[in-house]
Amino acid sequence: MRLDKFLKVSRLIKRRTLAKEIADQGRISINGTPGKASSNVKVGDELLIRFGQKLVTVEIEELKETTKKEEAANLYRIVKEERVNEE
Repeated sequence: MRLDKFLKVSRLIKRRTLAKEIADQGRISINGTPGKASSNVKVGDELLIRFGQKLVTVEIEELKETTKKEEAANLYRIVKEERVNEE
């Protein structure tokens, strides 16, 4: 599944266009390598996403084409969250 689609379906990022922009800015890495919007992700992959001052590491647990809002959080597991101090 494409990275931008997974981010939208899992609701980590609300819109696919926004997911594409963030990926193209180099703010997402897949298993330690920079990810593009078109990169393929699979179960077990670890994503590191930078949201402003926050770094979130998630592990993909399940892939689905569509999902209900209540079930979206089941597609991934948050490994860690940390704040980033930019000076």
